[in-house]
Amino acid sequence: MTRRTLLAAAAAALSLLALPVLAQDNWPTKPVKIIVPFPPGGTSDVMARMAGEALSKELGQQFIIENLGGAGGTTGTARAAKATPDGYTLVLTGVGSNAVAHGLDPKLAYDSNRDFVHISQIHSGPNVLVVHPDQPFKTFKELVDYVRANPGKLNYGYTHAASGHMAMELLKQVGGVRGQPLFIVGIPYRGGGPMLTDLLGNQIPMMFINQDAALQHVRAGKLRALAVTSLERNPQYPDVPTIAESGLKGYVALSWSGLSAIKGTPQPIIDKLEVAMKKIMSSPEIKQRMESVGFVVPVQGSAHYTKFVKDEIDLWTKVINTAGIKPN
Repeated sequence: MTRRTLLAAAAAALSLLALPVLAQDNWPTKPVKIIVPFPPGGTSDVMARMAGEALSKELGQQFIIENLGGAGGTTGTARAAKATPDGYTLVLTGVGSNAVAHGLDPKLAYDSNRDFVHISQIHSGPNVLVVHPDQPFKTFKELVDYVRANPGKLNYGYTHAASGHMAMELLKQVGGVRGQPLFIVGIPYRGGGPMLTDLLGNQIPMMFINQDAALQHVRAGKLRALAVTSLERNPQYPDVPTIAESGLKGYVALSWSGLSAIKGTPQPIIDKLEVAMKKIMSSPEIKQRMESVGFVVPVQGSAHYTKFVKDEIDLWTKVINTAGIKPN
């Protein structure tokens, strides 16, 4: 082989090695799929579509939503975990499928800490503890004092393993006295719609509900809000105290979602997504849209969201194990 042939072969080899780097630098060169592990129309779907639309404008390629609902979000999340880590498949992660699910099923088909790169939180919102206006409780303290004095005489509505259910289980565990949890009787519902209808009709006295779903009913006087589950008061409920400030220090139970990539996705793509998401979540348009219904917009990057997901897994696994909750 001549010297010229050797040099040509070496140059060709170097050019081939450079191709993956160039592909990462030029990403995205085709549409990107965001798997949403829930049906269309819910909060998770709305959050994903909002983020996808903004990413399309920011990065110059379409970000397409693919809804893969089922099994509380675990079906679509498991599918995402097996996708090719090339940056063209992302997944909407959230409290149900990426924290609560680990407590319900120790043999889950994916590991949220191991199988994903968590890029950015998209939204965070509290649940609101609401009662029917005909109920005698005017404050959170009044309700808790009643339950402590009358164990088992008050009930609440819940949807299995939803954020409101988890918020109540945490309240029962940390709100008890002398080592005994609060004894409140849960009435299970198959969905939030029928449960809310029964609450509005005073068929059940109380429940936890996402702040955006409760807002119109609280403002209309059809429900009374006693407390929110965030550490700080919610701007749409400025007169409603937090549970933490109402006597249960450190109590927090949030509904949240975020954007994650598949483990093994090249770091330049992760970095580009992180920068884009920070810019998007800082934009006045997004902040106004989210905050108008009581969502908090966290503008933190991958390191913060990664730690947040881990902490949420630890919290809800402990709550679920203590309560003895099993998969539905």
